[in-house]
Amino acid sequence: MGKLGVLVVDDSAYMRKVISDIINKDPALEVVGVARDGIDALEKVRTCQPDVITLDVEMPRMDGLEFLRRLMTENPLPVVMVSSLTQEGSEVTLKALSLGAVDFVPKPSGAISLDIHKVGEDIVNKVKVAGRIPKHKLGGIMRAQQARLATLSSRPAVSAPLGAPAPAADKMADRLVIIGCSTGGPGTLQQIIPHLPADLPAGILIVQHMPPVFTASLAKRLDEMSQVKVKEAKENDVILQGWAYIAPGDYHMTVKRKGIIGLNQDPPVHSVRPAADVTFLSAVPHYGKRILGVVLTGMGFDGAKGIDEVKKAGGKAIAQDEATSIVYGMPKVVVEMGNADRVLPVDKIAESIVEMVEEL
Repeated sequence: MGKLGVLVVDDSAYMRKVISDIINKDPALEVVGVARDGIDALEKVRTCQPDVITLDVEMPRMDGLEFLRRLMTENPLPVVMVSSLTQEGSEVTLKALSLGAVDFVPKPSGAISLDIHKVGEDIVNKVKVAGRIPKHKLGGIMRAQQARLATLSSRPAVSAPLGAPAPAADKMADRLVIIGCSTGGPGTLQQIIPHLPADLPAGILIVQHMPPVFTASLAKRLDEMSQVKVKEAKENDVILQGWAYIAPGDYHMTVKRKGIIGLNQDPPVHSVRPAADVTFLSAVPHYGKRILGVVLTGMGFDGAKGIDEVKKAGGKAIAQDEATSIVYGMPKVVVEMGNADRVLPVDKIAESIVEMVEEL
């Protein structure tokens, strides 16, 4: 198998050079072109025929988001965003993931990061993962996202005031839905959480592998789209019915006693923090058979051990299917261990969560 060809898109000549050097040092990768903005990048896609694209957001003439819209409509390719680790940068990155970007790497110190080498290994690894994703899968997921966003834009806004409990959701949850996801997770969550009803008789704990700032933006975005209320988890949050709590970046989220969330910075598990296994394993002693575990798209096997314990306690599990997973790693392990009660495409998961919660 030949090298993966990479197109590097950034308006900074310095960033184009340094990112290219990082990529070219790996024997499995080769930079086949560079572009300074979206217009330049569209032309380079045609002439250089890359397998993967690294993409900046803020660029003149045509920014990264407009480039993504056109690329995913005309010629879907795997894209890894390389964007600023700021509140604004994180919100734009989430929009990019909704438009079809596979993953992202945060620049450690702003648009022009002189210390970009700190995330060099991350760039290389994520480019390699992206390069293995079939193009037809990217196109299919993009179409599903567009349809989902169109549906949301035409739906009347939920009338509950900001920060108020959703209807019938002001009591502590005695059932839990715990969701674990990684690569492809933000876009996938946007196809699931908005479909859940405000009166879901369970609390929802979400563990998405993301750095700080990005999880707060993800919670805000999901909250604006959804009938259930969504927030980034805080220490001692009470787990309420009809509420979803997202583990903050760089913190494990636990259930320290029934109905109460704990956060800690214990060592990473499976090289990640937050880790879904930490949340699953902490919840089992308090909720046992009243847990529904959901493992979505992502690389590796985080969540598999936790789901195994959930099943031993009498709980239930859903795994996302291969066809709709950006990366069929985490759910695949759950399926191979025989622990998935249902293996489902993304558009069937919300409906099944509602059904299975009633059975807990």
